Amino acid sequence: MSVNVEKRTDPPGESDYATAAWELKERIRSAEGVLRQRRGFFVDAYRRSTAHLLVENDRLVAFASVRRDGYILFLAVHPDHRGRGHAERLIADVAANHRSVTCHARTTNRRALGFYEHLGFEVIRRIDDYYEDGGDAYYLKLGGESLRERLSGFVGR
Repeated sequence: MSVNVEKRTDPPGESDYATAAWELKERIRSAEGVLRQRRGFFVDAYRRSTAHLLVENDRLVAFASVRRDGYILFLAVHPDHRGRGHAERLIADVAANHRSVTCHARTTNRRALGFYEHLGFEVIRRIDDYYEDGGDAYYLKLGGESLRERLSGFVGR
């Protein structure tokens, strides 16, 4: 049986997948201790952003919520679907639509930091007490036009 992962989008103001995105985020938070936003904050930010979605058999497997300026608010991939290039594909979609791609990541989230570094994100600065729980963050920015072109190859997958 072939697996068909379909790309969909929830533009600003739409929230067809907001509940599924919240549930995926909460599953990851519970298991890994990251993505610790409160529901009200998450839903409000999701509705104001563009959500790039990857759906398999009408089930959300990955998403990235992005502001108009290319700032990634949330990036999540279902644990059972990691290692398939979904996060790279989402970042490529963002890079194809924005001049600048930025995000924050917890200084303690080695998995996320390794992923972003692999794609060519650079640490711009450290921000102490960035998160509501007092956690520190790095502000990251995707660098280099050649990398942007390389990432755009994921869009066609």
